[in-house]
Amino acid sequence: MKKLFLPLLLLAGINTFAQQVTDPADLVNPLMGSQSKVDLSNGNTYPAIALPWGMNTWSPQTGVMGDGWMYTYDADKIRGFKQTHQPSPWMNDYGQFAIMAVTGKAKFTQDDRASWFSHKAEISKPYYYSVYLADADVTTEITPTERAAQFRFTFPKTDSSFIVVDPFNKGSYIKILPKEQKIIGYTTRYSRGKYTNFKNYFVIYIDKPFTYKRTWHGKTFAGADTLELQNDHAGAIIGFKTIKGEQVHLRVASSFISADQAELNLQRELGHDSFDVTKQKAHDTWTKTLSRINVQGGTIDQMRTFYSCLYRMLFFPNKLYEVNAKNEIVHWSPYNGKTLPGYMFAGTGFWDTFRALYPFLNLMYPSINKEMQEGLINDYKEGGWLPEWSSPGYSDIMVGNNSASVVSDAYAKGLRGYDINKLYEALLHGANNEGPISAVGRYGVKYYNKLGYVPYDVKIDENAARTIEYAYDDFAIYQLGKALHRPKEETDLYKNRSLNYKNLFDPQTGLMRGKNKDGSFQTPFNPLKWGDAFTEGNSWHYSWGVMHDMNGLIKLMGGKQNFVNKLDSVFLLPPTFDDSYYGQVIHEIREMQIMNMGQYAHGNQPIQHMIYLYNYAGQPWKTQYWAREVMNRLYKATPDGYCGDEDNGQTSAWYVFSALGFYPVCPAVDQYVLGAPLFKKVTLKLENGKTVVINAPANSATNKYVNTMQYNGKPYDLNWVSHSGLMQGATINFNMTAQPNKSRGTKETSFPYSLSVQGDK
Repeated sequence: MKKLFLPLLLLAGINTFAQQVTDPADLVNPLMGSQSKVDLSNGNTYPAIALPWGMNTWSPQTGVMGDGWMYTYDADKIRGFKQTHQPSPWMNDYGQFAIMAVTGKAKFTQDDRASWFSHKAEISKPYYYSVYLADADVTTEITPTERAAQFRFTFPKTDSSFIVVDPFNKGSYIKILPKEQKIIGYTTRYSRGKYTNFKNYFVIYIDKPFTYKRTWHGKTFAGADTLELQNDHAGAIIGFKTIKGEQVHLRVASSFISADQAELNLQRELGHDSFDVTKQKAHDTWTKTLSRINVQGGTIDQMRTFYSCLYRMLFFPNKLYEVNAKNEIVHWSPYNGKTLPGYMFAGTGFWDTFRALYPFLNLMYPSINKEMQEGLINDYKEGGWLPEWSSPGYSDIMVGNNSASVVSDAYAKGLRGYDINKLYEALLHGANNEGPISAVGRYGVKYYNKLGYVPYDVKIDENAARTIEYAYDDFAIYQLGKALHRPKEETDLYKNRSLNYKNLFDPQTGLMRGKNKDGSFQTPFNPLKWGDAFTEGNSWHYSWGVMHDMNGLIKLMGGKQNFVNKLDSVFLLPPTFDDSYYGQVIHEIREMQIMNMGQYAHGNQPIQHMIYLYNYAGQPWKTQYWAREVMNRLYKATPDGYCGDEDNGQTSAWYVFSALGFYPVCPAVDQYVLGAPLFKKVTLKLENGKTVVINAPANSATNKYVNTMQYNGKPYDLNWVSHSGLMQGATINFNMTAQPNKSRGTKETSFPYSLSVQGDK
């Protein structure tokens, strides 16, 4: 019986397709990507317990205080449950504090209170987390709202049950109010930028009277009567007797504005709801948000991966705004420390997310991006610049001026109802000035505007990367300027600057290369050298960064066949590298090296669109092949399920778009470049009430090529679909086969947008 049953079961698992998704929230694995470390990222994620775009996120904390790797799958102990706003371990955190249950002794330091745990006794959902703390014999449960959360601790029988509240160091305050069964406090710790009046205020209600109450600082108890304490590192511990299985509930909320606002957030979002009611509401919110896309006809693993990626896309940037007692939208400003009206968001790097995350919001969740655009207006008004990395304010990291893309793409995709002229003013300001830090405005802009590139030999690192990104950003400004009917002289300036990428093209190697101030190319030049003239990549990665004028790049490379040969070479070259600029093998290099895809470094962002470029040279079947290869080989809903940093939803957005069958190669253009869908059927429920249905009934592991295609019932031979067309509702039918159709999509009239072809059309 056993010999017969096992093969049948395996065959069923391989061949059976899940026909219908009824509860996508329960397909999500928040642990996807959490098996990471400093020198090898499989995502660098943590299990985020939150609502979509919520102000606060909660996570179990396995790392020590201040460690960006707050939760790693290979860890054995949990030190607490942390309210976090961390966008990535490299950015670290701000406004964090932790809660932990202990028994036996009043232990409060992060090492003393830590408890062994096992993933076998852990449940991780977007809306709910549970784990058994073995040393304490306590089960912890958490469920979130946008600015609050509920905890449920199930204690053993003991006269020594405790709850620790740890606001961390670098300035914290705590106060125990026994009569109200309440703890209040604030934390001032942040990791990036400089801020005035930064505090994350919190309030915690416990539904059981305290029989023990102490404050502490550092590793020392304060005096027995000291129930209020301000210190570099202040905390509290309260205790009581419990019977076996007794549940103690905590109601927690926070605010960047004030203690009173934290109280208001708690009352508004939790009210009198029980833990289970809050959990159900959180579950329903996730189910509703994820169900905007319904996939059918994939394996269960593919569906889990799809919805796990979609979940990860819906966190950042997070809301920094709150609702005051007058029901007004207000926010604490990271730029001047004041409480001001209007929206504010934080926790994203545009260098990553302009590529696919923001275009996805414009397609599926435009109303939240409209709030984000209004938040950008407030960033500019209050800080004088648009952020390129916000955490929560300006962060001096990464290159480019990609706020131009985020702003332009939103408007190009139909978002309205906010002060777009103020944002356009902000784009012009950022494009023509250096900011107070190198990651705001344009570092090296005087050289760029005068020479048409940022020189290699003027002590500006990553100069070629800056030039290539500035050129695309100029295109985004040009597109928005045209849409706003700005003077032709003005828009032509940015149109012409968008061609500056040509100044770095080296005909000898057929790749982008740093150029000195005198016009000579950098020497020596190794296209496999990471960093130096480029950002977290090499010339083979950045040479494709001409998203807006691929036809121009094709001409520079000697025509379509040479261009395709160059694309092929990315996969055919061995994964060799020169790490001399860094002096060590950085994790991005290692991730490329071990994936067995040559020089294709999908774990980092600059090359992620490259697979779709075959469409511009008449060989779309190669896009179809490689997109499926990357989806199959580099993504899975497991702790090691990414191939590099997930980066605020961008790497997930690549997968989700690719699974739909198209990708936004050039944001700020009304086109998505075609690949091939992963599922037999996908239904997109757009916010405007329209529906897009993508049918590929013959889709399978072998049938991964598009033979023919129909758009709204008519034959379709283009290598792209328009955003505006999708927004009117559409039915797209893909006829999938095992062999590529090498005649479809080969005509130049089928190719996607290139500036040098379509121009002002």
